[in-house]
Amino acid sequence: MARRLLAENGSRTAFLKSACTVSLRMILKYVLNESAALDSVFRALSDPARRGMIDRLARGPASVSELAAPLDMSLPAVMQHLQVLEESGLVKSAKVGRVRTCHIEAAPLQQAERWVAARRALWEGRFDRLGQFLAAQEPEKKKPRKP
Repeated sequence: MARRLLAENGSRTAFLKSACTVSLRMILKYVLNESAALDSVFRALSDPARRGMIDRLARGPASVSELAAPLDMSLPAVMQHLQVLEESGLVKSAKVGRVRTCHIEAAPLQQAERWVAARRALWEGRFDRLGQFLAAQEPEKKKPRKP
């Protein structure tokens, strides 16, 4: 691909611009896809009933009936919640005979955890710098002012 771009553009500068544009497009596509996946995970986790289902599935696989038992809603409503969880990738289900069994998928939760951890590290760094700045300002305040 690099040789084709260099042959098409003729100069090294034009080649580098083209290569950077291609790389930028690939990075942007990756970021947007990752963002959509994260949006889907956080949307799925935004409902207390779905979080309860995830908590139950964290202990092991369960049938739809088992997931529906503690919830005060109809089975079709539970199925709609499960559909949201499956679309986000948090839950996978398989039907064996007349029973649909669900289990949790760790990868989307790990992706959300990495995203939250990165933001936590960013804000902890900012708060540390703010604390250092405020600590440096204290000695100036303690100096008595001359009348």
